[in-house]
Amino acid sequence: MKRPLLAAATVTLIAGGLLLAAACGGSGKELSEVSVDASCDDFANPNIGPAITKEVELDLDNLLVASLCSNATTGFTWELESISGQGVLAHVDNKFVPPEQTEVVGAPGKEVWVFKALGKGTSAISMEYGQPWEGGAKDTWSIVFNATVK
Repeated sequence: MKRPLLAAATVTLIAGGLLLAAACGGSGKELSEVSVDASCDDFANPNIGPAITKEVELDLDNLLVASLCSNATTGFTWELESISGQGVLAHVDNKFVPPEQTEVVGAPGKEVWVFKALGKGTSAISMEYGQPWEGGAKDTWSIVFNATVK
């Protein structure tokens, strides 16, 4: 019984290592992260949202990690609309992180999006929050990251 669990853990560790190596470009050097958060309160605040623009500065080969409010139980999700500045930033990964307070029904979690700085220059990442199916709510919230890679 312990062997299948050990095998699954080993596969998970290897896959994680491969993803990290791919993100590092095989250089073996540790990546730095620039974290940007946008909470549900930010988007609901008429002085800030529902369309948010954030300025971000990061070094070459570093990661931009964006944590965005999201409620998968309602069918809403973030979609990457565009990344301008070819060769400056690339989408590496995204995942949904459930809420910490699981006893609250319908509580929002967050989507974490990761981008890698590939080249020096400027880039704009444009994302929209909505229900992706036909007839679903569109353009409920939006965010743009204006990034400068040094």
